[in-house]
Amino acid sequence: MQEKQVTVAGQTRDLEEPFVVFATQNPIEHEGTYPLPEAQLDRFFFSLRMDYPSVEEERRIIHHHPDASVREVLQRQELLGLQQMVDQVPVPDHVADFILKLVHRSRPQSASADDYVKRYVEWGAGPRASQNLARAARAFALLDGNAAASVEDVRRASLPVLRHRVIPSYNATGEGVSVEDLVQHLLKG
Repeated sequence: MQEKQVTVAGQTRDLEEPFVVFATQNPIEHEGTYPLPEAQLDRFFFSLRMDYPSVEEERRIIHHHPDASVREVLQRQELLGLQQMVDQVPVPDHVADFILKLVHRSRPQSASADDYVKRYVEWGAGPRASQNLARAARAFALLDGNAAASVEDVRRASLPVLRHRVIPSYNATGEGVSVEDLVQHLLKG
């Protein structure tokens, strides 16, 4: 993913920008599927959880016609332009400090980790989490028409950015403490 290229049958091909990978992960193990290692999960920007559809949503799925036309919403250059705009949204120092405090508090070996984190977190978020929190906050600010990223934008991005980067400990699993609980705890600190 990070190299933005794919190798098939010994031939490597570069993938054009915008390069995006969407993947699904089964919530339970099935024959032939295995959880991804943390190093691979860390390369995904967001981890989103989706529940089963409502009855009405599932009704629309049943009636969906696969031959229905798909229309272009953005052209390639427009999307690349939006990505460049996101990169230009400033992250004020106090927002960067909030990101750093949040990520460092997630690491049980950090001096800023509290007893809750030390008990329930096996492995905390790495530097990619800080980068992705800043980028997501910039994107949320841009979407909302704001001139700079805010702490609230970081809060909004925290769960999808950290969900797959903060690894609960054996104690957390045994006591029913979810990764969502851990992220909420970090946001309160």
